[in-house]
This record gives sequence, structure tokens and C-alpha cells, in this order.
Amino acid sequence: MDIKAKIEEIVEKVKNDKDFASKFQADPIKALEGILGVDLPDEQLKSIIDGVKAKISLDNVSGVVGGLKDLFKK
Repeated sequence: MDIKAKIEEIVEKVKNDKDFASKFQADPIKALEGILGVDLPDEQLKSIIDGVKAKISLDNVSGVVGGLKDLFKK
């Protein structure tokens, strides 16, 4: 399993599927088990969850910074 690709896939699903985003926020381990279709040890799932959360945070920060750049261009 390509972990980086899975993280990207899950980030997109969280961003585009409000239902899944709610499930991920409430119980990320159960949400991941549902879409991965495999039963992984919780420690491995936690690594993926941490990666997804980090990527989402980074994307949110990038969006804010981009918005600030646009603000100062005017």
C-alpha cells in the first residue's frame, strides 16, 4: 500500500464528502477502516490519520496565505 497516495486520497475525500468528513472527525479509525477495506493495526491507522490531519492543516494554511497575498496585491 502506497501510504502517501492513500493520504492524498483520504484528504480529497474529507474535503469533498461532508458525510465522510463528519465520520472522520468523530471516529477517524472507524472511518478509515470503512474506506480502506482492510483491517490494519490501530498504530498504522493512526499514522495515516496524522498524515491526513497534517495535510489538511497545511492546505488550510496555504489557502490563508494565498488569500493574504491576494489582499496585498490590490
